[in-house]
Amino acid sequence: MMPTTKRALHGETLESLTLLLTEHGHPAFRARQILDWLYKKRVSTWPEMTNLSVPLRQWLDETFELNPTAFVLTKQSEDVTDKLLLELSDQALIETVIIRAPQLGVGQENSRKTICISTQVGCAMGCKFCASGLEGLKRNLSAGEIVHQLIQVCRQEDERTPRARAELASFDNLVVMGMGEPLHNYDAIIRALTILNAEWGLGFGARRITLSTSGLVPRIKQLADEPLGLRLAISLHGATDEVREQIMPVNKKWPLRELLPAVKEFSEKKGRMVTLEFILIEEINDSLEQAEKLRDIAYDLHAHVNLIPYNTVEGLPWKRPSLTRQEKFAKILFNGGVSVTLRREKGHAIDAACGQLRLKTERAREAAPSPA
Repeated sequence: MMPTTKRALHGETLESLTLLLTEHGHPAFRARQILDWLYKKRVSTWPEMTNLSVPLRQWLDETFELNPTAFVLTKQSEDVTDKLLLELSDQALIETVIIRAPQLGVGQENSRKTICISTQVGCAMGCKFCASGLEGLKRNLSAGEIVHQLIQVCRQEDERTPRARAELASFDNLVVMGMGEPLHNYDAIIRALTILNAEWGLGFGARRITLSTSGLVPRIKQLADEPLGLRLAISLHGATDEVREQIMPVNKKWPLRELLPAVKEFSEKKGRMVTLEFILIEEINDSLEQAEKLRDIAYDLHAHVNLIPYNTVEGLPWKRPSLTRQEKFAKILFNGGVSVTLRREKGHAIDAACGQLRLKTERAREAAPSPA
């Protein structure tokens, strides 16, 4: 893709697009027509917007970027997990993951689909186990770049399944758990999710959106006051400050004594059960003492716990615990009255842990000889 200074059209709201149109002498009603082309018909070229005049299409082309992301490659694994590597206009790379959950007695075309999207190129949080932040934060994504990840997924699903084209959003759940810390790019992610939720956008229900954060306490409190009724997941990964600080630098700024009350405040204001994400890493946080501490935290918050055996990242020393250890850990939570899921591996064969595919591709690009 060629670098562009144009703003992404998919980052405009009905209000902002209407204002821009009228300021440049175009009728206000055209805004809904344009958004209809974006989200209901999912067009990828300006000439496809056939009910718009040629001068208007020309102005749109001069003003906006219609395709702020482009496919680099798609990797599929046998466990029906797809990873999309996308390139932005400045040649930065991001990842979007499709996780399919086939329903009993139906074909894969009717499987439930969860889409995991990214919010930054890289990450500044420095979590020791994560590939996304190995080379730091490059930049934030714009709202339009965030939204366009979902458009890319919808276009792919439109071609893949007969079900998709009949639906505004051809997926069932959205998790903001890809590359980057979503609350570190707060304004863009709120704008993007507002667009995805709006009736003139993808009309996707907020209750089916889960945002995951490493624990930016002031932003969690701010999020609790947003009108969007989305769900919250906390990347906890340590049930004590001592353990959490070994692998998550953010805990030094916002320790558990500040994080947990903010999570409780969010849960009470929204009336939603939060999820505690807990990556199990051998000899780091997989002790039964950690399990007991996590049980107490989850019980107090009335939270669901998602236990995730560590996905190996090339260049990092961490390992996943044995299956026996995983199950003992989960049993302590379950016996303590905590809702818990022990996730089975998905996407390992396609480097599905956040940032791995992007990192490998970037390093391969850097190692490639320059063209003569």
